[in-house]
Amino acid sequence: MGRRYRNPPVIEALCEFRFESGEPWDMAVPGLVYEKVRDGFPKRRQVQGFETTFASGPKGIQQQIAPTSLIQFLRDDEKAVIQVGPNLLAVNHLKPYPGWQDFLPLIRRGFEAYWAAASPKGIDRVGLRYINLIEFPGERVELEDYLEFRPFVGPRLPQDHGAFIVGIQVSFENARDALRLQLASSAVETPNVLAVVLDLDYFLVQQGVVPKEQVFDWIEIAHHHVEEVFEACITNRLRQLFDEVTEG
Repeated sequence: MGRRYRNPPVIEALCEFRFESGEPWDMAVPGLVYEKVRDGFPKRRQVQGFETTFASGPKGIQQQIAPTSLIQFLRDDEKAVIQVGPNLLAVNHLKPYPGWQDFLPLIRRGFEAYWAAASPKGIDRVGLRYINLIEFPGERVELEDYLEFRPFVGPRLPQDHGAFIVGIQVSFENARDALRLQLASSAVETPNVLAVVLDLDYFLVQQGVVPKEQVFDWIEIAHHHVEEVFEACITNRLRQLFDEVTEG
Protein backbone atom coordinates (compact mmCIF):
# COMPACT_ATOMS: atom_id res chain seq x y z
CA MET A 1 0.00 0.00 0.00
CA GLY A 2 1.30 3.45 -0.87
CA ARG A 3 1.60 6.50 1.33
CA ARG A 4 -1.60 8.17 2.52
CA TYR A 5 -2.26 11.85 3.17
CA ARG A 6 -4.90 13.75 5.12
CA ASN A 7 -4.75 16.58 2.56
CA PRO A 8 -4.07 14.84 -0.77
CA PRO A 9 -3.61 17.24 -3.72
CA VAL A 10 -5.77 15.25 -6.19
CA ILE A 11 -8.44 17.46 -7.76
CA GLU A 12 -9.51 14.88 -10.34
CA ALA A 13 -8.86 11.19 -10.98
CA LEU A 14 -10.20 9.53 -14.10
CA CYS A 15 -10.08 6.24 -15.96
CA GLU A 16 -10.95 6.27 -19.66
CA PHE A 17 -11.66 3.41 -22.04
CA ARG A 18 -11.92 3.53 -25.81
CA PHE A 19 -13.49 0.48 -27.39
CA GLU A 20 -13.31 -1.31 -30.71
CA SER A 21 -16.85 -1.57 -31.99
CA GLY A 22 -17.99 -4.43 -34.15
CA GLU A 23 -21.12 -2.55 -35.23
CA PRO A 24 -22.25 1.07 -35.75
CA TRP A 25 -22.82 2.99 -32.50
CA ASP A 26 -26.22 2.25 -30.98
CA MET A 27 -27.86 5.34 -29.46
CA ALA A 28 -29.65 3.07 -26.98
CA VAL A 29 -26.39 2.21 -25.17
CA PRO A 30 -26.33 5.22 -22.77
CA GLY A 31 -29.87 4.44 -21.63
CA LEU A 32 -28.96 0.80 -21.02
CA VAL A 33 -25.90 1.85 -19.01
CA TYR A 34 -28.02 4.27 -16.98
CA GLU A 35 -30.44 1.52 -16.00
CA LYS A 36 -27.54 -0.44 -14.54
CA VAL A 37 -25.99 2.43 -12.54
CA ARG A 38 -28.90 4.75 -11.73
CA ASP A 39 -29.15 3.65 -8.07
CA GLY A 40 -25.70 5.11 -7.44
CA PHE A 41 -25.63 7.73 -10.22
CA PRO A 42 -29.20 9.09 -10.44
CA LYS A 43 -28.47 12.42 -12.13
CA ARG A 44 -28.27 12.48 -15.90
CA ARG A 45 -27.17 15.19 -18.34
CA GLN A 46 -25.80 15.60 -21.85
CA VAL A 47 -22.63 17.58 -22.59
CA GLN A 48 -20.70 18.45 -25.71
CA GLY A 49 -17.05 17.50 -25.89
CA PHE A 50 -14.25 16.92 -28.35
CA GLU A 51 -12.62 13.68 -29.43
CA THR A 52 -8.96 13.71 -30.43
CA THR A 53 -7.64 11.02 -32.76
CA PHE A 54 -4.39 10.49 -34.63
CA ALA A 55 -4.24 9.20 -38.19
CA SER A 56 -1.46 8.53 -40.67
CA GLY A 57 -1.62 10.64 -43.82
CA PRO A 58 0.53 12.01 -46.65
CA LYS A 59 2.11 14.48 -44.22
CA GLY A 60 2.77 11.93 -41.49
CA ILE A 61 0.83 11.51 -38.26
CA GLN A 62 -1.92 14.10 -38.11
CA GLN A 63 -4.11 15.10 -35.18
CA GLN A 64 -7.84 15.24 -35.81
CA ILE A 65 -10.34 16.86 -33.45
CA ALA A 66 -14.06 16.23 -33.84
CA PRO A 67 -17.04 17.28 -31.69
CA THR A 68 -18.81 14.52 -29.80
CA SER A 69 -21.76 14.21 -27.46
CA LEU A 70 -21.38 12.60 -24.03
CA ILE A 71 -24.02 11.45 -21.58
CA GLN A 72 -23.04 11.91 -17.94
CA PHE A 73 -24.45 9.98 -14.99
CA LEU A 74 -23.64 11.72 -11.71
CA ARG A 75 -23.77 10.74 -8.08
CA ASP A 76 -25.99 12.94 -5.92
CA ASP A 77 -23.02 15.00 -4.71
CA GLU A 78 -21.72 15.27 -8.32
CA LYS A 79 -18.23 14.29 -7.17
CA ALA A 80 -18.28 11.00 -9.08
CA VAL A 81 -19.31 10.80 -12.74
CA ILE A 82 -19.71 8.05 -15.35
CA GLN A 83 -19.50 9.39 -18.91
CA VAL A 84 -20.62 7.46 -21.98
CA GLY A 85 -20.10 8.34 -25.64
CA PRO A 86 -19.61 6.54 -28.95
CA ASN A 87 -17.20 3.69 -28.09
CA LEU A 88 -16.08 5.68 -25.03
CA LEU A 89 -16.40 5.28 -21.26
CA ALA A 90 -14.85 7.54 -18.63
CA VAL A 91 -15.18 7.33 -14.85
CA ASN A 92 -14.19 10.52 -13.00
CA HIS A 93 -13.87 11.44 -9.34
CA LEU A 94 -13.42 15.04 -8.28
CA LYS A 95 -12.01 16.41 -5.02
CA PRO A 96 -12.16 15.14 -2.32
CA TYR A 97 -10.54 12.00 -3.70
CA PRO A 98 -11.59 9.03 -1.52
CA GLY A 99 -8.59 6.80 -2.21
CA TRP A 100 -7.96 3.93 -4.60
CA GLN A 101 -9.92 1.43 -2.51
CA ASP A 102 -13.07 3.47 -3.18
CA PHE A 103 -12.33 4.71 -6.71
CA LEU A 104 -11.53 1.28 -8.20
CA PRO A 105 -15.03 -0.18 -7.54
CA LEU A 106 -16.57 2.80 -9.36
CA ILE A 107 -14.37 2.11 -12.38
CA ARG A 108 -15.33 -1.56 -12.30
CA ARG A 109 -19.02 -0.76 -12.06
CA GLY A 110 -18.94 1.64 -14.99
CA PHE A 111 -16.92 -0.78 -17.12
CA GLU A 112 -19.16 -3.77 -16.45
CA ALA A 113 -22.31 -1.72 -17.16
CA TYR A 114 -20.90 -0.43 -20.45
CA TRP A 115 -19.65 -3.84 -21.59
CA ALA A 116 -23.00 -5.47 -20.87
CA ALA A 117 -24.88 -2.72 -22.73
CA ALA A 118 -22.62 -2.24 -25.76
CA SER A 119 -20.89 -5.62 -26.21
CA PRO A 120 -17.81 -4.03 -27.82
CA LYS A 121 -15.45 -6.11 -29.93
CA GLY A 122 -12.45 -5.19 -27.81
CA ILE A 123 -10.51 -2.46 -26.00
CA ASP A 124 -8.48 -0.08 -28.14
CA ARG A 125 -7.13 2.12 -25.37
CA VAL A 126 -7.30 2.54 -21.61
CA GLY A 127 -5.82 5.30 -19.50
CA LEU A 128 -5.55 6.28 -15.84
CA ARG A 129 -4.95 9.93 -15.04
CA TYR A 130 -4.42 11.93 -11.85
CA ILE A 131 -4.49 15.74 -11.81
CA ASN A 132 -3.01 17.33 -8.68
CA LEU A 133 -3.22 20.97 -7.61
CA ILE A 134 -0.38 21.78 -5.24
CA GLU A 135 -0.59 25.07 -3.33
CA PHE A 136 2.34 26.72 -1.56
CA PRO A 137 1.86 29.43 1.06
CA GLY A 138 3.80 32.65 0.43
CA GLU A 139 4.60 34.93 -2.47
CA ARG A 140 7.80 33.10 -3.37
CA VAL A 141 8.71 29.42 -3.41
CA GLU A 142 11.88 27.48 -4.14
CA LEU A 143 10.56 24.55 -6.14
CA GLU A 144 13.61 22.41 -5.42
CA ASP A 145 12.54 22.33 -1.76
CA TYR A 146 9.29 20.60 -2.70
CA LEU A 147 9.62 18.93 -6.11
CA GLU A 148 12.08 16.53 -7.70
CA PHE A 149 10.44 17.18 -11.10
CA ARG A 150 10.57 20.87 -11.97
CA PRO A 151 11.87 23.34 -14.57
CA PHE A 152 15.64 23.71 -14.74
CA VAL A 153 16.94 27.27 -15.03
CA GLY A 154 20.68 27.48 -15.71
CA PRO A 155 22.88 29.72 -13.55
CA ARG A 156 23.40 32.24 -16.38
CA LEU A 157 19.66 32.82 -16.71
CA PRO A 158 17.46 35.02 -14.49
CA GLN A 159 16.37 32.91 -11.55
CA ASP A 160 13.05 34.66 -10.94
CA HIS A 161 10.53 33.44 -13.51
CA GLY A 162 6.79 33.52 -13.94
CA ALA A 163 4.49 31.02 -15.63
CA PHE A 164 6.01 27.74 -16.85
CA ILE A 165 5.18 24.31 -18.22
CA VAL A 166 7.45 21.25 -18.41
CA GLY A 167 6.70 17.69 -19.43
CA ILE A 168 8.15 14.33 -20.37
CA GLN A 169 6.84 10.98 -21.59
CA VAL A 170 8.35 7.73 -20.31
CA SER A 171 7.73 4.10 -21.29
CA PHE A 172 6.65 1.26 -19.00
CA GLU A 173 6.04 -2.48 -19.28
CA ASN A 174 8.41 -3.01 -22.24
CA ALA A 175 6.93 -0.02 -24.12
CA ARG A 176 3.40 -1.41 -23.94
CA ASP A 177 2.42 1.59 -21.81
CA ALA A 178 3.55 5.17 -21.34
CA LEU A 179 3.17 7.89 -18.75
CA ARG A 180 2.93 11.54 -19.72
CA LEU A 181 4.17 13.68 -16.82
CA GLN A 182 3.56 17.42 -16.83
CA LEU A 183 4.09 20.24 -14.34
CA ALA A 184 2.68 23.72 -14.96
CA SER A 185 2.12 26.89 -13.00
CA SER A 186 -1.48 27.63 -12.11
CA ALA A 187 -3.42 30.75 -11.21
CA VAL A 188 -5.31 30.70 -7.90
CA GLU A 189 -7.57 33.27 -6.32
CA THR A 190 -6.25 32.81 -2.78
CA PRO A 191 -3.96 35.72 -1.75
CA ASN A 192 -0.30 34.93 -0.97
CA VAL A 193 -0.52 31.43 -2.43
CA LEU A 194 1.42 30.01 -5.36
CA ALA A 195 0.19 26.89 -7.13
CA VAL A 196 1.27 24.29 -9.68
CA VAL A 197 -0.59 21.47 -11.42
CA LEU A 198 1.12 18.07 -11.49
CA ASP A 199 -0.56 15.88 -14.13
CA LEU A 200 0.17 12.15 -14.43
CA ASP A 201 -1.47 10.45 -17.43
CA TYR A 202 -0.72 6.72 -17.80
CA PHE A 203 -2.07 5.02 -20.92
CA LEU A 204 -1.91 1.96 -23.15
CA VAL A 205 0.32 2.57 -26.19
CA GLN A 206 -0.04 -0.75 -27.99
CA GLN A 207 -3.61 -0.69 -29.22
CA GLY A 208 -5.79 -3.68 -28.52
CA VAL A 209 -3.28 -5.85 -26.66
CA VAL A 210 -5.23 -5.93 -23.39
CA PRO A 211 -8.29 -8.25 -23.48
CA LYS A 212 -11.35 -7.69 -21.31
CA GLU A 213 -10.28 -10.42 -18.89
CA GLN A 214 -7.00 -8.64 -18.15
CA VAL A 215 -8.09 -5.00 -18.15
CA PHE A 216 -8.26 -4.67 -14.37
CA ASP A 217 -4.84 -6.27 -14.01
CA TRP A 218 -3.65 -3.50 -16.35
CA ILE A 219 -5.42 -0.85 -14.25
CA GLU A 220 -3.78 -2.09 -11.05
CA ILE A 221 -0.36 -1.94 -12.74
CA ALA A 222 -1.15 1.53 -14.05
CA HIS A 223 -2.11 2.75 -10.57
CA HIS A 224 1.08 1.29 -9.10
CA HIS A 225 3.26 3.16 -11.61
CA VAL A 226 1.31 6.42 -11.21
CA GLU A 227 1.65 6.24 -7.45
CA GLU A 228 5.35 5.39 -7.74
CA VAL A 229 6.08 8.30 -10.08
CA PHE A 230 4.05 10.74 -7.99
CA GLU A 231 6.09 9.88 -4.90
CA ALA A 232 9.29 10.23 -6.91
CA CYS A 233 8.21 13.77 -7.91
CA ILE A 234 7.83 15.14 -4.39
CA THR A 235 10.07 15.74 -1.38
CA ASN A 236 9.48 15.11 2.32
CA ARG A 237 8.81 18.81 2.79
CA LEU A 238 5.87 18.57 0.42
CA ARG A 239 4.68 15.42 2.17
CA GLN A 240 4.50 17.51 5.34
CA LEU A 241 2.17 19.95 3.54
CA PHE A 242 -0.02 17.02 2.50
CA ASP A 243 -0.03 15.83 6.15
CA GLU A 244 1.15 12.27 5.65
CA VAL A 245 -0.60 9.60 7.71
CA THR A 246 1.95 7.60 9.69
CA GLU A 247 1.32 4.29 11.37
CA GLY A 248 1.49 3.93 15.12
